[in-house]
Amino acid sequence: MAESRKYDIAVSAQPQYLADQSDPEGGRYVFAYTITIENVGTVAAQLISRHWIITGADNSAQEVRGLGVVGHQPLLQPGEKFEYTSGCQLDSPVGSMRGSYQMTAEDGTQFEVEIPEFTLMAPRVLH
Repeated sequence: MAESRKYDIAVSAQPQYLADQSDPEGGRYVFAYTITIENVGTVAAQLISRHWIITGADNSAQEVRGLGVVGHQPLLQPGEKFEYTSGCQLDSPVGSMRGSYQMTAEDGTQFEVEIPEFTLMAPRVLH
């Protein structure tokens, strides 16, 4: 079996604008995002840490690094999924997030999984 297939993690994101927690006049836009991580490979792997790059409308970027996600370091057997919801705050109504997860397979192999970029957008911003 191909090496790349052994360590294969699929990541998808579903962002949502939280109007009730946002204050557009005060420059505060709050977003939630639900991430689904699925082990589509053939070897169990554990999510060890994360690295996010959050970019605002003015191209300012903030980086976030830390262990696990929402207090967990899930071990995913082949075919298993882990889903979690977290959030971020921007000072503009439009931004984006991308990043990576650092994983360790049960055989000790360490590898990185890209988190595809997704857009954060408050409604009624683009006409």
